[in-house]
Amino acid sequence: QVQLVESGGGLVQPGGSLTLSCAASGDAFSRNLMAWFRQAPGKQRELVAAIVQGGVTAYSDSVKGRFTISRDNAKRTVVYLQMNRLKPEDTAVYYCNAGPDYQWPGPGDYWGQGTQVTVSS
Repeated sequence: QVQLVESGGGLVQPGGSLTLSCAASGDAFSRNLMAWFRQAPGKQRELVAAIVQGGVTAYSDSVKGRFTISRDNAKRTVVYLQMNRLKPEDTAVYYCNAGPDYQWPGPGDYWGQGTQVTVSS
């Protein structure tokens, strides 16, 4: 089992920045893959960024160059999502996700509760 708790969401103006954090605990093997997904109203949940064992990262085309995923590699207890140059279309509930490496490129088994990010003037 893995427990995930997100923090850092909020309201930000277009062009601004925000950093999300996800505190992870539980089975270490199931924290090799860690990712951020988001879901906007009326839309399907989509991958934002992921990081797997060895520090390899992947991003959706819509956030590439603006968002950065990182984590404390040694302990894999925290994963961050640095979001820059935010746009109104980035507004969504952001979910932390974790699982074993072999589940990539799919989502891992474990989800956080989500944190709301609203980009608006």
